Amino acid sequence: MKAQGETEESEKLSKMSSLLERLHAKFNQNRPWSETIKLVRQVMEKRVVMSSGGHQHLVSCLETLQKALKVTSLPAMTDRLESIARQNGLGSHLSASGTECYITSDMFYVEVQLDPAGQLCDVKVAHHGENPVSCPELVQQLREKNFDEFSKHLKGLVNLYNLPGDKKATNAGPLDKILHGSVGYLTPRSGGHLMNLKYYVSPSDLLDDKTASPIILHENNVSRSLGMNASVTIEGTSAMYKLPIAPLIMGSHPVDNKWTPSFSSITSANSVDLPACFFLKFPQPIPVSRAFVQKLQSCTGIPLFETQPTYAPLYELITQFELSKDPDPIPLNHNMRFYAALPGQQHCYFLNKDAPLPDGRSLQGALVSKITFQHPGRVPLILNLIRHQVAYNTLIGSCVKRTILKEDSPGLLQFEVCPLSESRFSVSFQHPVNDSLVCVVMDVQDSTHVSCKLYKGLSDALICTDDFIAKVVQRCMSIPVTMRAIRRKAETIQADTPALSLIAETVEDMVKKNLPPASSPGEPGLNCFTLPENQGALHFSTGWRRRGRINQAWDTSLLSRCTHSSVSKEGKDMKSTSTYLLLLVSYVFSV
Repeated sequence: MKAQGETEESEKLSKMSSLLERLHAKFNQNRPWSETIKLVRQVMEKRVVMSSGGHQHLVSCLETLQKALKVTSLPAMTDRLESIARQNGLGSHLSASGTECYITSDMFYVEVQLDPAGQLCDVKVAHHGENPVSCPELVQQLREKNFDEFSKHLKGLVNLYNLPGDKKATNAGPLDKILHGSVGYLTPRSGGHLMNLKYYVSPSDLLDDKTASPIILHENNVSRSLGMNASVTIEGTSAMYKLPIAPLIMGSHPVDNKWTPSFSSITSANSVDLPACFFLKFPQPIPVSRAFVQKLQSCTGIPLFETQPTYAPLYELITQFELSKDPDPIPLNHNMRFYAALPGQQHCYFLNKDAPLPDGRSLQGALVSKITFQHPGRVPLILNLIRHQVAYNTLIGSCVKRTILKEDSPGLLQFEVCPLSESRFSVSFQHPVNDSLVCVVMDVQDSTHVSCKLYKGLSDALICTDDFIAKVVQRCMSIPVTMRAIRRKAETIQADTPALSLIAETVEDMVKKNLPPASSPGEPGLNCFTLPENQGALHFSTGWRRRGRINQAWDTSLLSRCTHSSVSKEGKDMKSTSTYLLLLVSYVFSV
């Protein structure tokens, strides 16, 4: 055994010796110094990639090596300046001649002028909205090759604009730019591709189609096809428009709290009359409600359509828009009924496209393929309106699926989605615990804020809070996912508080004694209840109820009888009932 161990050890030593000999033979070859410098520079240029991979120690070593190199040429000087810019989180680029190096940020830039031999000529600093001015202090530091002190000056400039609460304006990532930026995420014109404004992405857009894992956006992976986009172009028109022929942003100019600049107005001095105009064009026509069409026309001052458009039910247009995303050519016979298969639940959604609004008409819309504008200052306003509409469309479109389920599938949950206005809609469904009807009203206030209100009967068991629903909606922008979360939350609450069923039965018996008389005016054949602040009434079609599993239970529920007033003539009795209810709840939960 000992002899065998010695043999293995000698073999290892022999292999090691052979490997070292090959390494010495390879690197003892005469290599020109210029080639070695080129190799080192190529390795150092890859340090950003290494940094993203977490090789911080190696990056630090490479930076240390670069600091040790003497700066005696133009490439060496520009390399050192670019390295210093990266260390301070700033951008950098060279001019076409290679003798000007620009160190840039959103709020200032530094221009370093060099001669062909790499000797310093001048250093200029330009703050936001100002002309570049020579800076003697920076000139002195670079002439003395005092790069550490030069780096401190850059850090001071960065800290000068590092204001609290201003991160979104100076260091906004791609997602912030898309959802909150004045012009979204801007991709400049490249070759035959027009300038692109990416103005909205939904949470589902940020999921990988194959792995369903979240996509983290950074500057290098923002695809042109991701989310909702608009291209900026100019096209001929039949009418004449004044188009600017000079920049409308000149010199120092004020900005608003979103850093949107103030433009000068179009005058005869800076414009010319042409049979053309600027357009925001969409890759696919988007459904826009009649109200938002009017808002867009008021914003631009130009008609949105050359001829009178053909209006159709908005929910029908949204359905067509969503189904067109799927390349499946087979038409879907849906009748505005769609199915969603979720973990542990199966849903059926009926989109009531013809539900009347408070003015008696149904919600109408038209397809918009492009928007005309004259002044660039109108673009942020246009995008805010389009974002608002697209957020509404995203929620309604989340119900539109090509999933096919049997209508009599066991456990199939029925939902009805009804428009209430151009930005509000209701989702009605059976209470997860009681045999009664409940409703969630969602108000899309803007592209990033959706308020929610749950309406249920006084005796119905607790489901969840309005804040819980709003948080789920804003996180997923999906009605099916939100309805699933509501039901699971209700089941959790019911499991944690088994006394709720006893409370519900007791309260219903008490409230029955204070119901409005049977002769109270009401609309036969409909379940409805009045919303606060004169916002109209919610109606649930009897035809849809007959198709679902929820029928007579809704007609006999407490909610369907509380249609016209929440306070009876016997106000005192109602107050005593409420007091008793509070005492009863307090007693049950204290046990």
